[in-house]
Amino acid sequence: MTRTGADLVVETLTALGADTVFGEPGQHALGLFDALRRSDLRYVGNRTEPSAAFAADGHARVTGRVTPLVVSTGPGALLTLAGLHEAVSSSSPVLGISSQIPSDGLGGRRRGYLHELPDQQASFRDVVKSVHVVRTSAQIPAALTEAWRTASTAPAGPVWVEIPQDVLAGPTVQPPVVSVDGEPRTLRPQAELVAEAAELLDAAERPMILAGGGVVRAGAQEALLALAERLGAAVACTFGGRGAFPWDHPLSLRSWLEDRHTTEFLASADVLLVVGSGLGELSTNYGTFRPGGRVVQVDADATRLAANHPALGIHADAGEFLSEVVKHVGARERTAPDTAGLLARVQARLNGQDLMLERSILGTLREALPDEVPTFWDMTILGYWAWSAWDPRSGGMHSAQGSGGLGWAFPAAVGAAAAQRENRPVLAVSGDGGAMYGLAELATAAQHALRVTWLIVDDGGYGILREYMDTPYGTELTRPDFVALARSFGVPATLSTPDRLASDMINSLAADGPSVVVLPARLQMFAPTHQEVPWPTT
Repeated sequence: MTRTGADLVVETLTALGADTVFGEPGQHALGLFDALRRSDLRYVGNRTEPSAAFAADGHARVTGRVTPLVVSTGPGALLTLAGLHEAVSSSSPVLGISSQIPSDGLGGRRRGYLHELPDQQASFRDVVKSVHVVRTSAQIPAALTEAWRTASTAPAGPVWVEIPQDVLAGPTVQPPVVSVDGEPRTLRPQAELVAEAAELLDAAERPMILAGGGVVRAGAQEALLALAERLGAAVACTFGGRGAFPWDHPLSLRSWLEDRHTTEFLASADVLLVVGSGLGELSTNYGTFRPGGRVVQVDADATRLAANHPALGIHADAGEFLSEVVKHVGARERTAPDTAGLLARVQARLNGQDLMLERSILGTLREALPDEVPTFWDMTILGYWAWSAWDPRSGGMHSAQGSGGLGWAFPAAVGAAAAQRENRPVLAVSGDGGAMYGLAELATAAQHALRVTWLIVDDGGYGILREYMDTPYGTELTRPDFVALARSFGVPATLSTPDRLASDMINSLAADGPSVVVLPARLQMFAPTHQEVPWPTT
């Protein structure tokens, strides 16, 4: 058999450590799919390119490894942009590989090929970490290896590789690829900055920590716990940093970042260590956070350092920084932070609102799910509640809050389920509006017997947008009978109620393959606090 450029692609991916590839075939990429057929790589075929990108993102999040995504030229490639935007916003290492028109049409020559764009890579440059264009088969291993390294180096994120149709399908004289080095670069902090941070934290009387997603991605939970306990520092987690710190620990402030009581509490720190977070809009209660003391900010993305607040900026991987700074900080007596009082004030504010249904549903879900089940949340009211109120336990919590696009949760959960070698279940939570984006992935889940339970909260429209509008318009939706639709794919489905939700979820999670639970319910958000001006002082 004549080896092709596409064979070099799958050989290089295998040598780099890939085991699963997501994608959608197309005319220009057929050589690549032919090579996948001949390889040992597992291919999970999605039904649309946006869902394929979301699935690769979900797989990368639960494995922590670079996950390949393969699509065709033009429309196929462009449809992945929403998924790649979420991946870069949430630092998820996705390796996008697209075919291209034949080589003699590149460079803007406008030969009239199908799917032709004057400069396809220009569409990706401001979305992904890097773009690599291959011109010959000899360039394939080097391009993929560099792309892999870039995707996995902190801050992790998606990359893009384009390979012309004729290069993929044409013969190559390159020998089989068996040894390539795509190890990520280690981003260590400057020693003098670690020393400065340690001195500030040591001298602080009221130190606190805001832990972001960088802590989780670095697997630095133990180092964070050791530092917090040595300092006696209260710890809050950003929405992307859920799981960075134990939910019920005496020093835990949990994740009520959209509550003014938490905002004020963090602002009262004389030294606030922000690690693995860019201090963006959601992490600062929509910009109302005003730190009263010194800020030490550690982030793998140098462009985020001191971008929103003056800070001692430390460009480093969160794990590398925490493992070093904890060595230089001593334990001493400090007044214990009143974390219990802060959480009581948060709960008192919720108790003053008519939110028993929302809190009950979230509590029911938490009790029904085994601790180790990973959860994926769409941009829906219950997902917005989960940002603040969901205890992720050991399973972790993932959402689309990086870029905020609809329809992410179920395809991402499909990707995560493909990574569950122990055949453990995965939970996806969507509203009916977001569910309409990913319905076709029921076919993917059924075809590959993936163990995903999909909870669809059906409120008849874009519920969260109703909350934002004085007079809702464009938010009410005609939707299908979700139960009947799921069953038409051969997927078992249940129409639930709040009273039956616990038993319905337990039964659904026990299914060997995909399952759907539909919960008709019209939920509300808790009242925002960032609009309370001036804030009460109590």
